[in-house]
Amino acid sequence: MAGLGDPPGGTPEGSPGGGEDEYRSVVFDESFVRAARLQEFSAQERMADHTPAVRRRTPLRRAGLSRQALILVVLIAVAFGTALYMGVRHPYQSPGDQRAAEPVRMTVVPLAPQERVPGAQDALHLYEHSPAAHFRSAAEGVPLPGARRTAHFSEDQVLNALTTAKNYIVRSALDPEVLGRGEVRSVRVLLDPDQLDQFDESFERPTADGRHAPTGWLVRFDPGRAQLTDAEIRVKGSLRIAETEASTLEVTADHTMVYPLRPAGDDRAEASLFTVRRELHFRFDREDLRLHQTQLVASYVQAGPLSCAEDSANHLRPLLAGQSVRTSAPAGTDPYTTDNATALCGTLAASAQPKA
Repeated sequence: MAGLGDPPGGTPEGSPGGGEDEYRSVVFDESFVRAARLQEFSAQERMADHTPAVRRRTPLRRAGLSRQALILVVLIAVAFGTALYMGVRHPYQSPGDQRAAEPVRMTVVPLAPQERVPGAQDALHLYEHSPAAHFRSAAEGVPLPGARRTAHFSEDQVLNALTTAKNYIVRSALDPEVLGRGEVRSVRVLLDPDQLDQFDESFERPTADGRHAPTGWLVRFDPGRAQLTDAEIRVKGSLRIAETEASTLEVTADHTMVYPLRPAGDDRAEASLFTVRRELHFRFDREDLRLHQTQLVASYVQAGPLSCAEDSANHLRPLLAGQSVRTSAPAGTDPYTTDNATALCGTLAASAQPKA
């Protein structure tokens, strides 16, 4: 028997909730009501003002969705700005890591021969009878040591420092354009920007003051005095790296380079060997590593055979095959002049010359 309120035939089959389920899909929740654009006046409001049954809601009262959209846009903008900032600024760089590069300290010591400079038509013959017989050819003589991470620098950063130091050595001492044709830009681009003024001043106004000698930055010969032969340059040396501070890597390079030379413009003249020993100290902060640049801290150069009486600050003026020094005394030093550096000179050992 059907209960009270049920249809005479009972609840329709397939409709467990009765007739109320037919309207369940059109029941509105509170958020839907609040978002409605029209709002019904109350009965009391309609009796008092004889207004229409509904009124349009103001944008302020239905601005919930717009406020959420605005917040979402702001969050996206902040995230994009943060990503852009992190992309421009290196994540491992902090102001405390950076410090101004120091001026380079440089010393160039000419080595005077004790006898006439040996020569031969074939530079390879000279190499075979010299201490450079087993040196490697050019850049092969500047091998990179194994790169290992340090306390504050990764293996890649250590390798980056070693590679940049090698590039500086190769460009500044083995590039024919630099050695004899006056090219300097390829070396300049490897330097920290703080040292560019000192570099430029050295080539504009070269002087042997321990700060502005072009031959302290690179190896170059007087093009009116000597030229390279067709034989290869021989090199032997080493690179050492150390972490000196949490923000600094230092590389020490010590190489001996042997150049086959003959008088400029005379391809038939005998060749001779010219030896340069360079010890360079490089410094790298994190910005230098990122830009593949370096700070040259110190340069110590011994070169010969040279005459101590000639200026070796701007160009190296080698003594060539068959030549000897007229005097072994260096240029005079005036102790009353404060801006004049003391002239240095050494003697080239006989064992350093080829036995030809």
